[in-house]
Amino acid sequence: MNYDDQMKNRVKRIEGQLRGILRMMEENKDCKEVITQLSAARTAIDRTIGVVVSSNLVECVQKAKETGERSTEELVKEAVNLLVKSR
Repeated sequence: MNYDDQMKNRVKRIEGQLRGILRMMEENKDCKEVITQLSAARTAIDRTIGVVVSSNLVECVQKAKETGERSTEELVKEAVNLLVKSR
C-alpha cells in the first residue's frame, strides 16, 4: 500500500501531540489537562486507522476487480475486522 503525504502528516501531528503530553507530564501539569490531551491523541489515532483501512480497502477492491482473486465481500469483512481489532 502506498501511504500518501496526508496520512504521514497525520502521524507526524500525533507524534507532536504525544511529545507535548510527555512535556506536560514532566512539568507536572494538572491531570485533567493531560487526560484531555491523551484523549485527543487517541481520537487522532483512531481516525488515522480509519483513513488507512478505508484507503487500503479501496485499493484492494480495485485490484480484486482487475484480477478476480478475492471477492469484494471478503475484502470488506477483512477491513471491518481490522477496525474492530483496533478498538
